[in-house]
Amino acid sequence: MTYQIKPIRTEADYQAALKVAEAFFDAPLEPDPDSEEGAAFDALVTLIEAYERKHYPIAPPDPIEAIKFCMEQRNLTVKDLTPMIGQPNRVYEVLARQRPLSLAMIRKLHQGLGIPAEVLIGQTA
Repeated sequence: MTYQIKPIRTEADYQAALKVAEAFFDAPLEPDPDSEEGAAFDALVTLIEAYERKHYPIAPPDPIEAIKFCMEQRNLTVKDLTPMIGQPNRVYEVLARQRPLSLAMIRKLHQGLGIPAEVLIGQTA
């Protein structure tokens, strides 16, 4: 498959690039990264990702929703969060958005749950 690498500037360019990329994904095997086809595929994916970052940005996750998601995924309870947030009533207040996360809470949640600090800092009171 040959594809001339060119910038993706318009929605039409983007849709055309997606069609070409789709052919790579539909192939039984991805091209060898060291081959000319593999290099073209890598460049195409890079261009598509750059266009999507600019035109279809993904908002960072909400800090409280990230905590709740982590709790759900790991079957954690309010009691499990007390070492990171404080007494159960404080945990409930944070989860109900009645109390903002403090810097100390953010650090402990980041260390204890592995939630990126950038996500936790993004909280708006």
